[in-house]
Amino acid sequence: MNQRSRRVKVLATLGPSSSDRKTISRLFAAGADVFRINMSHTDHDGLKRLVEIIRKVEAEQKRPIGVLIDLQGPKLRLGVFADDRVEVSAGDRITFDSIDKPGNASRVRLPHPEILEALRPGHRIMVDDGKVLLKTIECDGKSALLEVVSGQQLSNRKGVSLPDTELPVTAMTTKDRQDLEQALELSVDWIALSFVQRPDDLSEVRKIVKGRAGILSKIEKPQAVDRLSEIINLSDAVMVARGDLGVEMPLESVPGMQKRITRACRRSGKPVVVATQMLESMISAPIPTRAEVSDVANAVYEGADAIMLSAESAAGDYPIEAVSMMNSIAEQVERDPTYPSIIYAQRSEPEPTAADAISAAARQIVETLDLAAIVCYTASGTTGLRAARERPAKPIIALSPIADTARRLALVWGLHCVVTEDARSFDDMVDRACKIAHDEGFAGPGDRIAITAGVPLRTSGTTNLLRIASVSEDGKSDTH
Repeated sequence: MNQRSRRVKVLATLGPSSSDRKTISRLFAAGADVFRINMSHTDHDGLKRLVEIIRKVEAEQKRPIGVLIDLQGPKLRLGVFADDRVEVSAGDRITFDSIDKPGNASRVRLPHPEILEALRPGHRIMVDDGKVLLKTIECDGKSALLEVVSGQQLSNRKGVSLPDTELPVTAMTTKDRQDLEQALELSVDWIALSFVQRPDDLSEVRKIVKGRAGILSKIEKPQAVDRLSEIINLSDAVMVARGDLGVEMPLESVPGMQKRITRACRRSGKPVVVATQMLESMISAPIPTRAEVSDVANAVYEGADAIMLSAESAAGDYPIEAVSMMNSIAEQVERDPTYPSIIYAQRSEPEPTAADAISAAARQIVETLDLAAIVCYTASGTTGLRAARERPAKPIIALSPIADTARRLALVWGLHCVVTEDARSFDDMVDRACKIAHDEGFAGPGDRIAITAGVPLRTSGTTNLLRIASVSEDGKSDTH
């Protein structure tokens, strides 16, 4: 049955600590709903092997499992130094240029002409995850004179971040395009796009994907935050990538930004994932810190669709324990008596469409009449998303005849996804909903469920029906 005792979903990143079938199966059993594969550390053969293992585990567990591919995106790095590194201190000045020679204390190569062209006086440059902060004094499009604000050392090929500069570069590199084509061949469910700065960055990937996977935008740059509503509208889901946000923005602003992004996504009915350093200490310890537990709990209280583990499950010493801990924290939060009122307070008004009105009505009816569950038929996944947007207090069972839809919805808050044959008639639709609710352990004989669907059947995007049905002794409906 594999019924979860929580609504929020758990993403687990695969890597050296979790790349064999036994471990992946144990991660699913411990609570992972979606597996993330980071293309910064995975080649095409490795990707193919991992996707094949996940699909075998899925068949074994008889439950849709989502696969998310995280594209690397552009990697902006310094060149090299003659002595591998130079010591710096506040007030020192150094020139970044395009000369292909090892650097020294006065200059170093920055092998990204687009950065040198886009820099303006006053723009900040952060090196090595913010360990060194520099400010642009002068720039002519080919080189830039910078002053060290803080930091002690610059060394070979350290990463460069530009919180004030919008770069005229696409979010997709040649490597990303190759990785994306391979991922689509393997029918992955979600594509995570790094380095999103502007809505246009989504256009290229959408043209390639053509609806074959969901597109998840990682919000990790201040430029993306400035155009958040446009990016959310053009994305199928969003990730709060707190690690990079915390480098390019003041650390103290990240919690508020997490809430802002989460609430904006909930209003739009787009899934939102909270990621990075959630149980960081569990990379090397069997239990997390109290602060990390509170951090995970806050994301659950906020109504995020999913919470994500990165190195904890990919490269840590305790991958199974990390997933199990995240699962336990989420279950405990959702049992807290204050949880429903917090979720309810953040609920948005439904959009002025028939489908949204029906989803809102279904939520109100199941709560008012204390029904066992909402069962929604969804071919494209839109009806499932609408049901989840309402954050009902009762379980949501999403039935789809399309395995890809069910897998994609594995990321979405509260949806228990089941792949089933399409209903042949109205009566068959009601019977099937009752039977599945019964067989999956959500409703017993005598319980009632709410069913939402579109009539005529098999017509995508036409949710226009809400039916209350009673479950009989044999698990079917006793209402017709």
